[in-house]
Amino acid sequence: MSGIITYQCPNCGGPLKFNPKLQKYACEYCLSEFTEGEAKEKEAEKKEAERVARETKESQGEPVLYSCPSCGAEVVTDETTAATFCYYCHNPVILTRRISGEYHPDYVIPFSIDKKKAEEMFRSWMKKKRFTPKAFYSEDQIEKISGVYFPYLLYSCKVNGSLVARADRLRIWVSGNYRYTETQTYEVKREGLMPIKYVPRNALKKTSKELTEGVFPFDTDVLEPFSMGYLSGFVAERRDMEETDFSGEVKEEVRSFARDTLKNSIASYDSVRVQDELFDFTEERWEYALLPVWALTYLDRNKNKMYYFTINGQTGKVCGKLPVDKGKLLLLFAEIFIPMLLALLVVGYLI
Repeated sequence: MSGIITYQCPNCGGPLKFNPKLQKYACEYCLSEFTEGEAKEKEAEKKEAERVARETKESQGEPVLYSCPSCGAEVVTDETTAATFCYYCHNPVILTRRISGEYHPDYVIPFSIDKKKAEEMFRSWMKKKRFTPKAFYSEDQIEKISGVYFPYLLYSCKVNGSLVARADRLRIWVSGNYRYTETQTYEVKREGLMPIKYVPRNALKKTSKELTEGVFPFDTDVLEPFSMGYLSGFVAERRDMEETDFSGEVKEEVRSFARDTLKNSIASYDSVRVQDELFDFTEERWEYALLPVWALTYLDRNKNKMYYFTINGQTGKVCGKLPVDKGKLLLLFAEIFIPMLLALLVVGYLI
């Protein structure tokens, strides 16, 4: 045992020196300040995070630890995380290996809404929600709102479609005591070439479609060529799904859209019945994009159910699935129905 004790900054690992004026330990490198108790607590948290990371690594069988380039601390991630923050120095960390090669995105839509604005939108939205538990919108919870680039696969093609339909035109008139109906039936044909661009699909298995698709649509006319710099300061996820996971359903969606477009072009008839149709897909392509979403999640441990609030980071569209506080509902019931019951009892007594 050497008998030598050193105090290290739990954020960056630099030496801590006692500042008599502040009555705190100060780090000259990252400028952090701690009381002795805070320093010990941070160090304990760091060791716990490292323990969890080791267990995660062993259970998943794949490396999930990375060294923060700023302070050297180990950063714990999921297998699909491509950008995150260092838990200790809070500097952004981009895991370039996770978004290279076949996982390199083609496009990105940068965030247009910053965190402060996202928090304001959340507070404004929550003012209208009377029966949500306070834990969902506490200040500690609001601070956890995160800007996340979610991975989406975008499908584009050209559809050459033709449609044959029977269309009826009715003429109705009354003469004397009789009502007459004349039906004229026509064979109508429609055809056309329709370009389809950027039909999106959430390409991350662990995230629900409700959360990632509830904020649709994005304005894909402003897609930017992907650059790593857009990820700095945000969380980003790498896709873990392929085009084959969506090909059938997306083509059926496009086919249905093309069919409805051709059918709706048959105007001035009283009824239209499609008899035959043919759709040919050409110039099909899939592209990969990271799209911006502000997300806040809340786990109800009693029900083991996840709730969420999301904001489209480009357009500001809001979507959410909220928990319900049964206590607040009971109070509302009491406020409304107890006075009614008392009034009925008084009326019954007077009668």
